[in-house]
Amino acid sequence: MISRYTLPEMGKIWEDEFKFQTWLKIEILACEARAAMGEIPKSDVDVIKKKVKFDVKRISEIEETTKHDVIAFLTNVAEYVGPESRHIHYGMTSSDILDTTLSCQMKTAGELLIKRLIELKNALKEKAIKHKNTICIGRSHGIHAEPTTMGLKFANWFEETKRNITRLSQSTLSISVGQISGAVGTFEHLSPKVEEFVCNKLGLTPAAVSTQVIQRDIHSEFMNTLAIIGSTLEKISIEIRHLQRTEVLEVEEYFSLGQKGSSAMPHKRNPVISERITGLARILRSNAIAANENIALRKEIYHTLRLNELSFRIAALHLITFLI
Repeated sequence: MISRYTLPEMGKIWEDEFKFQTWLKIEILACEARAAMGEIPKSDVDVIKKKVKFDVKRISEIEETTKHDVIAFLTNVAEYVGPESRHIHYGMTSSDILDTTLSCQMKTAGELLIKRLIELKNALKEKAIKHKNTICIGRSHGIHAEPTTMGLKFANWFEETKRNITRLSQSTLSISVGQISGAVGTFEHLSPKVEEFVCNKLGLTPAAVSTQVIQRDIHSEFMNTLAIIGSTLEKISIEIRHLQRTEVLEVEEYFSLGQKGSSAMPHKRNPVISERITGLARILRSNAIAANENIALRKEIYHTLRLNELSFRIAALHLITFLI
């Protein structure tokens, strides 16, 4: 997503630095769990924690040869750690760190979105109270009906935002799961206690059942929640766009000092924020469709596993823009 539509705190969650740092944290936690169980020397874990590093540029260079991001990452980490790196990633499959990290990213992003939705809810409540007696025309089918109040409009959006907060809170909880279960989820070389330890430290719950991956209906639930929230925001934006039409002009978006509406007609005050919301909401809904299609993914096709990460990344960046 281009920077003009991205809040810095949201963008950082989806940068390589955050992703690789989370991969590293998972790998170290797995080593700590195995050391606590007496499977590997604690002194080796201490060496790993002391020496461990990664270099984003170097990982990209290695991936040019390996054509595998996780192997490139592990190779780079081993360059820093040395012989003790043999304990890193033991018994794990790539999706253990890929999917668990994606859960961490989605959980972190979801919590940020909830915070912004609460701010929106509070703003709508304030407006509803302030304008409870501000008379305006009511419409059905776009045609004048009975008088109503602006406060009622804001109250309606307030209640819908409350429902969206509930939806997002639930789907954020649902996505807060991890797996450290090895190839095709068999725990062949790792105890489930390792998974439990890692997930607990990350604030996640071990997936009740997983295969090679965390099941994609969980991601789909989150993505569809984002699409619903985006649709609510589009609903608000369309109303604002209508009410700002010159022949209606009941409300206007805030127009800052020095802001320009048109290069040819500088007198214009265009509803640019509402227009942006309307357009981006459609992308959110299209990403939800991709997430639904991904539930039945073919697990043996590796690159399919990355669809949800890409779709969510785009969706989250779009949604946070709505809440500016």
